[in-house]
Amino acid sequence: MVEFFKKILRKYRWTSDILELYFLRRFYLTETGWLESRFRSRPMDRNRNPIPWLTYASIYFLNQVLSPELSLFEYGCGNSTIWFSERVGHVTSVEHDASYYELIKSSVGTLDNVDLIHFSSKDAYIQAIRSTGKKFDVVVVDGRERVECSKVAAECLTDGGVIIWDNSERDHYHTGVEYLLATGFKKIDFMSHVPIGHHQSCTTIFYKANNCFNI
Repeated sequence: MVEFFKKILRKYRWTSDILELYFLRRFYLTETGWLESRFRSRPMDRNRNPIPWLTYASIYFLNQVLSPELSLFEYGCGNSTIWFSERVGHVTSVEHDASYYELIKSSVGTLDNVDLIHFSSKDAYIQAIRSTGKKFDVVVVDGRERVECSKVAAECLTDGGVIIWDNSERDHYHTGVEYLLATGFKKIDFMSHVPIGHHQSCTTIFYKANNCFNI
């Protein structure tokens, strides 16, 4: 009798797992566009529109708080450049990889609210935001040398500016995260799955009082 019930439990567990995988694929993976992103190896929604390679939780939040009144600087261009350009007034994006820069340039060439910058030098890349001579409401740290870029970004924000740092959970970014916290920033972590990948990651928003996101 004991063995009989064990068989029933094992059978139910496998049935439950199969149903869970079905609904995960049918609703979450399809609705978020993860399946499209995975198949095409580019972050996009279910309708094949470009989205940032950030966590889905942060994308959902940013879609609610970004507005045409905001200016945005981005370390590391990509599909995110197009997505941000549709939600803020102006996007300036710097890229260090020449071939990738040309690829994205061909995609955003018709957008009049996007400026792309290419710097292959590490120092020039880090200082790219300063080279604009402007301050920005939003700075996205999602390229190379993120610790150093975050420090420069903090000095180039408007009074209500915020920093969006992707993959902030990685150990080698810890010193940069601690630096921002020590200089008066607070943070909100958005941990969830990401387009294309099988893993969870963290996108963190750093902000101070009276910020442009009203958080």
